[in-house]
Amino acid sequence: MFKKQLTLFTCVLALLIITLGSCKSKYEKLRASNDYAKKYQEAIKYYNKQEYEKALGLFDVLVERYRGRSAAEDLFYYYAFTNYKLKDYTSARFHFKTFADTYPSSPRAEECRFFSAYCYYLDSPTFSLDQENTLKAIETLQLFINLYPKSDRVTEASKLIQNLRDKLEMKAYENAKLYLTISDYQSAVIAFNNVLRDYPDTKYGEEIEFLIIKSQYKYADHSFETKQVERFDQTITYAQQFNDKFPASKYGNEVKGLIKDSQAGIVEAKRVEAEILTNTKLAKKLAAKDTLRTQPPSEKNQNQKIPY
Repeated sequence: MFKKQLTLFTCVLALLIITLGSCKSKYEKLRASNDYAKKYQEAIKYYNKQEYEKALGLFDVLVERYRGRSAAEDLFYYYAFTNYKLKDYTSARFHFKTFADTYPSSPRAEECRFFSAYCYYLDSPTFSLDQENTLKAIETLQLFINLYPKSDRVTEASKLIQNLRDKLEMKAYENAKLYLTISDYQSAVIAFNNVLRDYPDTKYGEEIEFLIIKSQYKYADHSFETKQVERFDQTITYAQQFNDKFPASKYGNEVKGLIKDSQAGIVEAKRVEAEILTNTKLAKKLAAKDTLRTQPPSEKNQNQKIPY
């Protein structure tokens, strides 16, 4: 009984292998044949059945053969979308753009121009990575809007551009915070101000302006005394501007504390400056040093300063 079952199983398996092999060989035979009309017909069938890999295998053979012929327009259109369906966005965006450039009068040119830009959008990485594709996506989507201002896709393209700008904004914001985290306070102040300049309507505006005050205070606090007065003064200026702009801010108490600490810092810095006038040795020592002390603050050494 067992032998009969084994024999039956072996026969079924062999039949399945032969059947599958036959199907594969039929496709490969078609791909290698010189019947290009048949290849074209079958490629479209595979595409419509969502068998995109098989469709692509035939389109790859056909594109050179049909280049310059009347049927090429339909072929290149399907070829671009086959790459798109397979999520090969790098190839797809190239073929969409090529189609739009080659057939600018085609009713499909607008669609292909949009999808070429959309492929850049889909290839835009998370904000923490290089944003070359994000910038390219914004550029190509804006080009689409300029070329087809009455298109039904303009609204969608505008939304995509905003999404991409939000990503760039997030990257700039996080990069600025990183400077503060690593105790590069001067760079943090510059970077936060750049975010406000580049994204004046940023949703992080209130927090960024508070972090500018905090970064400027730390920059002043870790400077040599001969530079502290002007840097604490700048902290107070930032703080006063913040209070005028955000009178009910959740950061209000912290800002008041930074103003008070800055005022105390100015008093101490002026005391040291006065001492310098009567202490030649101290004056020479400070004059020989940079404007910031040599190490970032730490739990073990809160009095050391960072160089710039």
